[in-house]
Amino acid sequence: MNLELQDRVAIVTGGGMGIGKEVARLLSQEGCKVVVCARRMSYLQQAAQEISEETGNEVLALTCDTTDMATVQEMVNKTVEKFGRIDILVNGAAAPSGVVRNDIEFAEDHELLGDLDTKVIGYFRCAKAVVPHMKKNGFGRIINIGGLTGRGSKVMSGMRNLAIVHMTKTLSDQLGPNGITVNLIHPGVVDTPHIEELYEREGIKQNKTPEQVRQGYIDNTPIRRTLAPIEMGYLIGFLASPKAGAITGESIGIDGGLTRGIFI
Repeated sequence: MNLELQDRVAIVTGGGMGIGKEVARLLSQEGCKVVVCARRMSYLQQAAQEISEETGNEVLALTCDTTDMATVQEMVNKTVEKFGRIDILVNGAAAPSGVVRNDIEFAEDHELLGDLDTKVIGYFRCAKAVVPHMKKNGFGRIINIGGLTGRGSKVMSGMRNLAIVHMTKTLSDQLGPNGITVNLIHPGVVDTPHIEELYEREGIKQNKTPEQVRQGYIDNTPIRRTLAPIEMGYLIGFLASPKAGAITGESIGIDGGLTRGIFI
């Protein structure tokens, strides 16, 4: 399928590694001019060079702290100066799995506020900065990366993913008349550099080895495997395309069937 993404301009926050990097790779493979941004330039430069050499398309690395509106706006301004437009925003900059995973007696309020500031308000800041450029062109795609903790009650940080669901739906109402769609994906257990940390934390809680924790997730997943980061890219690539223009305000789980809830 031709996704009609040739020469589109995409920003991927949290694009230096893990899911963000593979999303950037997929968009570049489809012909997009891609900006990867995060706080650590070393990872960004490495990712940008690797993807650009592989796809032959330009990938620009820009530092950005999504907790600071001024730096977000500067990143967006530099993108427009370089490429002339913005068509796609993929919001993915956040602490993997959330910061506050402890029981309330051990949870810190400043950590929870920081988690919300980075992911929820950070996504809001990025959307706010790109929307004027998307409205100008009458086209835009905003894809937010959430998490399955928003669909359950395991960890306190899950509230950030639930908040993003609300923001996604609200923005879809506001921006639909301007040709801008807003959607969210909830990744399942994805093989990223951070997943081993999750296995270790859960292993300590459950008195299991990290390998046993990983196998437990696999055994509870109908497709009987963990997921590859590029599989998130495949879905995001479609949602970012003109072919997905009828899909907006949706929260889509991509988890191999791990979630057992029924969502209507």
